[in-house]
Amino acid sequence: MVTVEAAIAVCALLVVMALAAAGLTAVIEQMRCTDAAREAARLTARGERQRGEEVVGQIAPGASVAFQHEGDAVRVVVAKRGPLGVPLGAEAFAVLEPR
Repeated sequence: MVTVEAAIAVCALLVVMALAAAGLTAVIEQMRCTDAAREAARLTARGERQRGEEVVGQIAPGASVAFQHEGDAVRVVVAKRGPLGVPLGAEAFAVLEPR
């Protein structure tokens, strides 16, 4: 009887640890998306949109990026699927620099 209870406790502990690891991974990936959006917006504001797309691929591998020009500004949206299929994403805004 004690063996069964111990087995259940060990399984429950492993599930909790796996969920904690997935949660930590999701937080890290969210921070990567935020960093990638910020850098892409900054580079696009400087007129280097192609470089901004490359940076998103380097900082947040597997993420998609969308650029929205709004007058003299740009909004960059980075989206990605995190662990366990959780949708992650970030948005950054920058004013275009004069040429």
